[in-house]
Amino acid sequence: MTSDQRSSADASRYLPIADHGLIGDLRSVALVGTNGTIDWYCCSRFDAPSVFASILDADRGGAFELAADVPARTKQFYFPDTNVLITRFFAEDGVGEIQDFMPIVDDSRESDRHRLIRRVLCVRGSLPFRARVAPRFDYASQPHTLHMDNCHAIFESASLSLALTASVPIERDGSDVWSAFKLHEGEIAVFALDRVGDTVAPRSCPLAEAEHEFAATVRYWRKWLSASRYRGRWREMVHRSALTLKLLTYAPTGAIVAAPTTSLPEHIGGGRNWDYRYVWVRDAAFCVYALLRLGFTDEAEAFMSFLSNHVDLRHCNDSGPLQIMYGIDGRSELPERELHHLEGYQGSAPVRIGNAAVDQFQLDIYGALIDSVYLYDKWGKPISSQSWDGITAVVDWVCDNWDRPDEGVWETRGGRKNFLYSRLMCWVAIERAMRMANRRGLPADILRWRRARDTIYRRIMQRGWSDKRHAFIQHEDDDVLDAALLMMPLTKFIAPTDPKWLSTLDALGEQLVSDSLVYRYDPQASPDGLQGAEGTFSICSFWYVEALTRAGRLEEARLAFEKMLTYANHLGLYAEEIGHTGEQLGNFPQAFTHLSLISAAFNLDRHLG
Repeated sequence: MTSDQRSSADASRYLPIADHGLIGDLRSVALVGTNGTIDWYCCSRFDAPSVFASILDADRGGAFELAADVPARTKQFYFPDTNVLITRFFAEDGVGEIQDFMPIVDDSRESDRHRLIRRVLCVRGSLPFRARVAPRFDYASQPHTLHMDNCHAIFESASLSLALTASVPIERDGSDVWSAFKLHEGEIAVFALDRVGDTVAPRSCPLAEAEHEFAATVRYWRKWLSASRYRGRWREMVHRSALTLKLLTYAPTGAIVAAPTTSLPEHIGGGRNWDYRYVWVRDAAFCVYALLRLGFTDEAEAFMSFLSNHVDLRHCNDSGPLQIMYGIDGRSELPERELHHLEGYQGSAPVRIGNAAVDQFQLDIYGALIDSVYLYDKWGKPISSQSWDGITAVVDWVCDNWDRPDEGVWETRGGRKNFLYSRLMCWVAIERAMRMANRRGLPADILRWRRARDTIYRRIMQRGWSDKRHAFIQHEDDDVLDAALLMMPLTKFIAPTDPKWLSTLDALGEQLVSDSLVYRYDPQASPDGLQGAEGTFSICSFWYVEALTRAGRLEEARLAFEKMLTYANHLGLYAEEIGHTGEQLGNFPQAFTHLSLISAAFNLDRHLG
């Protein structure tokens, strides 16, 4: 077999990344393929070891398969205005569907159950179905035993036990179970998977209870979405993005994860595979901005509580008061390791858990954080005196440290540089804090802050500009472009029609934009210490739309935005990147992408009138 044939064979065992929908209970999520298979699920929280991970190893990862047992076309959609996912099967003798959802419960004991419900309906004719439940605990590294009685199948491992209940007969197959059944028009079958243990006993899920849970879950999501103030042209896409961001929040602490998956590759066969199931300060802060724009203040308040409970902004050391990321429980240690027993998506090894970038030094996070605090103080609730003490400590630290080289926003592993974007966001941190102090009369060393702010501004304008490129550049002492510079007018550092900015926008369009899709930078011109290529970065594509909008180039902006919408998957979801032929790449779905879609739509709507 040739390498091309082997690659093709590997690909046939995996659905495209985009061929998935997402369900969750604000603690964890599951990815459901268009074929009806749950091939990613971590119980009982985002960063817990996987139970189903066939998306990372089709043979060893484990899966919950459920589908029509005859050739059938499939379609997938969300029950309107909810995160209840419906997968439909169209066969010669009938039409059936699976309704997948995870109930949102407030009772602490019941929330520990993390119930996942799969309702199977035959809506026309008759249809045979087949199910197979094959958990593989702890990233397929931990064996389990199976115990069965009349009502339950209990999968028990050293660290986790799951109970499966079904309204149709199930059979043992080694340590897995399977079921074959036929439904006629109007008939329903139910599968429910629960975490069980000392405080959570196995419980059946009769048809009536499943119907009640379905209705309650629909009500929850519709009530939550009703708080949105967005009434613009792209309401469906904006609301889907908002619902997705909500799914990526961890209710017990208010944390917001960057993505719910690990090691989905930025390039098939490449090594740029990272674990994103953590709280990036930058990503979460931008999420707060996007949700506040739509009127969702509770999520912003929850994230502010996460910061106050887990991050002491007044404690500064040489690397600053902030890490670039934290665990969803606030922990600071996220050791990175490789799982060599898993082959990776389509053979894209290594599979990683943990993230060594936690130890990187990145200055831009301070601007993202304080900008989100500023917006929360303005649109949500005034921050407390204790929070302001933390902010002033951060700003004082930024004034002393803004000119240090760092790893930059893209977490490159090629050594620290004087990145312009890092300087820009230090300027943002100081400028937004000054606004808060002036507006509310809060105590601050304004004279010192102003001197530092103005010094940063002059440094960027003098040493961040390239006469050769007629553009602002990625870092000092070079002429490389960087899509992060699109944030310059978005942060109000420079007027969106300033000649220097318009020249930069043109340069970015010529060098980094491909049919509305934007690359972060050129790794050949600016080595990042990593092997392999990557696709275009979707957040940058939406930043490009917003920069065009603010520059008054509305026709270009609208066309670029509409083109970007065509790259969404069938449900309106985006991964981190888009490949050369339009395929979704990287962890999925990506909070960064969805929050930038919201911002671009909001601002484009406003300028179009």
